[in-house]
Amino acid sequence: MAAVAAALLSVSPSPQAIVSPAVAATKEAKPSAPTEAPFAFLYDVTSDATLYAAKADMPTPPASMATLMTLELVFKALKEGRLTRDQTFRVTEDAWRRGGAVSRSSTMFAKLNSEVAISDLLRGVIVQSGTDAAITLATGLAGSEQAFVGLMNQRAKELGLSYSVFRNATGQPDPEQKMTARDVAKLATHIVDAYPDYYRIFAEPEFTWGKITQRNRNPLLADYAGADGLKTGFTDDSGYGLVGSVMRDGRRLIIVVNGLETAKSRAEEARKLLDWGFNAFEQRRLFEGDDPVAEARVFGGAAMHVALVAQKPVDLLAPKGDDARVVARVSYDGPIAAPVAKGQRVGTLKVWRGQMLTIETPVYANADVPVGDLSRRALDGALELVSGWVGQVAEKI
Repeated sequence: MAAVAAALLSVSPSPQAIVSPAVAATKEAKPSAPTEAPFAFLYDVTSDATLYAAKADMPTPPASMATLMTLELVFKALKEGRLTRDQTFRVTEDAWRRGGAVSRSSTMFAKLNSEVAISDLLRGVIVQSGTDAAITLATGLAGSEQAFVGLMNQRAKELGLSYSVFRNATGQPDPEQKMTARDVAKLATHIVDAYPDYYRIFAEPEFTWGKITQRNRNPLLADYAGADGLKTGFTDDSGYGLVGSVMRDGRRLIIVVNGLETAKSRAEEARKLLDWGFNAFEQRRLFEGDDPVAEARVFGGAAMHVALVAQKPVDLLAPKGDDARVVARVSYDGPIAAPVAKGQRVGTLKVWRGQMLTIETPVYANADVPVGDLSRRALDGALELVSGWVGQVAEKI
């Protein structure tokens, strides 16, 4: 079965203003928002829409933002009952030397060989950005940090983080450890959605351990209304970075910036981009939930095609006054073999605003298509053989 584009739909004011999504998707979105961040991504969780992207698919050092994957694995183990919040892990000499006070890195100041509860270690990572806490969690869960890194990379694949490579649990410099801004945002969105009970920790303003109180390093928590997470990062290789989440007026935005020169500019650029995201956009309804958005070819079915629907309204967020052309495309692997059940996921609706892919949402069969009679199956088989033969000839030409 070959990959088939089921439909190319113009939803722009001018039907003639259609560009090939295949071309559009490979081009970088031109910066149109007021930010100087060299790497940036702004995502509207509520509308499932990308609002802004600048080098969002270029892998870069994530610094401490990489600990989101460390935290995700611990959250998952807690949710599944493999760990408990009160369970303790021992602070090994390795964790103490590479992440404790003697390391001169961000630290929780956990004592060598002490037993620390997982609930406290989580705050050590989230609030204090403690390297010792991250290493202790990784070692406690997997037996060693190296084994934990294997789990990190496996989980990244499961979550669809296509360009993320992890080499440690801390975000400390490693030439092979990379994430894209889009992957960081995807991971952050997953954590917000999958672990609401543990996500609340990201909003805690401070944490005291060993009589040492440290403030949360996320600058948005102090003065940006609705901010409730997530994580900052800095190394000489990465520059200053931030992944943040803000809930306001029924909308949640996830922001990622990286590669900035100072902590001050990191905070300023994040606020500017968030302001733009909340204030500069208007919503356009593209499809109602029961609107057919395309048809998919069915192989061996009683009908040759089945209508596809998104099952929920598809809204496009666009800058006010924006006249960029909008193109929608449905893609699926097909033709789809009968029988097809109503509600079966068939493919993906993708919507481009100008050159930026802004929406990706699943589409589903809107009707049952049973297996066709013998004559229908024979006809479809003949068509498949002919199309295959034509394809082989085309390849030779």
